[in-house]
Amino acid sequence: MKERNKMLKVDSFSAKGTKLAPFSLPKEIESKPNMPLLAQAVHVYRARAHTGLRDTKTRSEINRTTKKWYKQKGTGGARHGARSAPIFVGGGIAHGPQPLKRELVLPQALRQKALKVALTMKAREGKVAVVAGLTNIKKTKEAQGLIDKIVKEGNRRVTFVVEDGKKGVSRAFKNIKNSNTVPFRNLNAYEVFLGGTIIIDKDVFGKEVAKKEIKK
Repeated sequence: MKERNKMLKVDSFSAKGTKLAPFSLPKEIESKPNMPLLAQAVHVYRARAHTGLRDTKTRSEINRTTKKWYKQKGTGGARHGARSAPIFVGGGIAHGPQPLKRELVLPQALRQKALKVALTMKAREGKVAVVAGLTNIKKTKEAQGLIDKIVKEGNRRVTFVVEDGKKGVSRAFKNIKNSNTVPFRNLNAYEVFLGGTIIIDKDVFGKEVAKKEIKK
């Protein structure tokens, strides 16, 4: 029972990469493992990412004369009407791909739960870090130095999570390969699961966590 009540702690750093005392994650974002739910959330986000806008024109959509090509009989050839038939070059496409509207939706409660599962899993793997003053970083060199001190080996992909309204910090990170910056209110299980090491601005905890809890 004592192990269950123990708060989940992650590494904490200053904006210059100095290691600080471990940070205890709020209980609001902790959750028990639930891999089926996490897999479902990732599937839904992936499916919704594909807009499905491929659209080939059928013979009725081809802008071509509908005048009969040649007379019905007496030519020795097959009967044909307009040149928009699929067998002619420039004609319509038969059975081609059409726009697909994807209807997969994950309820808000499950989206929130999946996010908590993903964050908890990443934290237990040692792939979540909290940085005090993350939004004070203005130069790419400083941002890269911070990453080098937090992520020392393995997957170098990082996702920076910042307080809502402070996405301007992404200017310091936009030239860094395999990095992404996300406001906390837009964070989801898919971005956490595939985002590599999650680096969270310390200012996020408190009002932003509470705000997301209320909205969801």
